[in-house]
Amino acid sequence: MQTKQIIFTAPYTAELLDVECLPPKADEVTVRLAYSAISSGTEKANFVGDRNGTLVSEDAEAVFPRMVGYSAAGVVIEKGSDVTDIEVGDKVVVYWGKHKKHITVSRKNVIKIPDGVSMAEASMTLISTFPLAAIRKTHLEIGESALVMGLGILGIFAVQQLRAAGAYPIIAVDPVGERREFALKMGADYALDPTSEDFVSKVKELSDGGVNVCIEVTGLGIGLIQALECMQKMGRVALLGCTRSSHFEIDYYGKVHGRGVSLIGAHTMARPERESSPGLWTDEDDLRTVLHLIKGGRMNFKDMIFEIHSPADANEVYNRLASEKNFPIGVLFDWSRI
Repeated sequence: MQTKQIIFTAPYTAELLDVECLPPKADEVTVRLAYSAISSGTEKANFVGDRNGTLVSEDAEAVFPRMVGYSAAGVVIEKGSDVTDIEVGDKVVVYWGKHKKHITVSRKNVIKIPDGVSMAEASMTLISTFPLAAIRKTHLEIGESALVMGLGILGIFAVQQLRAAGAYPIIAVDPVGERREFALKMGADYALDPTSEDFVSKVKELSDGGVNVCIEVTGLGIGLIQALECMQKMGRVALLGCTRSSHFEIDYYGKVHGRGVSLIGAHTMARPERESSPGLWTDEDDLRTVLHLIKGGRMNFKDMIFEIHSPADANEVYNRLASEKNFPIGVLFDWSRI
């Protein structure tokens, strides 16, 4: 079957191309996407030609084409002979797929969407599991203080999940005023500008001398350095944002070693594949958790959807992502528009 897919064919170039969608094998399903969500940090890096993968040298030449779009939702239109718990017509989250109108994936890469959760909301759920995994790794306890450095889509999800987990206070940090205002709306107790001269002293004032937990989402060296300056003794910093450049220095002796601070690798690929355990949950279990939190009204995905576009507008959308300092938090592609 011929279908359409968004492909980055060169730096700063996104094209909607005709591609093949293969029929499902015995353990696969084919899904017609309704929506796919942009994961801003990863997709911006791929679009402009930045480092693509933790095993790739940061000085390596960018290789194209690149294909992204790992969080989506749609309807099953065909299934393989061994698939018995998914039926044609089921609405499902597709995780680790692509921005592609029709896509064939392993049965292991779909999960049913419960009643009460729209497909637009469900299309963002995989992205929302990234900060959830980071929070789990910190072993946050009720009443501990938390700092969120960076208020893009991952940071706003982190704010909501920290609130659901019982953190207090939740201090949201971003240089963009509109993002700080939105974080307050979505559950942060305080929102601060990291460029303010009194930033560190203000965080310490609000958190009784320093925060217990930080979810670092900026992916910038200065973001991590500032976070370390704000930590309580024995604090835990989850490195969620992808720090693709190593061109910065940290005083590990003074800011990490001497204070007993834990730096926790929290890339979403650093999680178990088959079985969850305390602090280390699988994709599937975290996705099910998020879907339940949406259905139960504990997380607000509807207000995070700022824009919905036709996939035909991909090049314009991604060039905005590359250039705008305040790119919208939640941006979806609506595959019914092509």
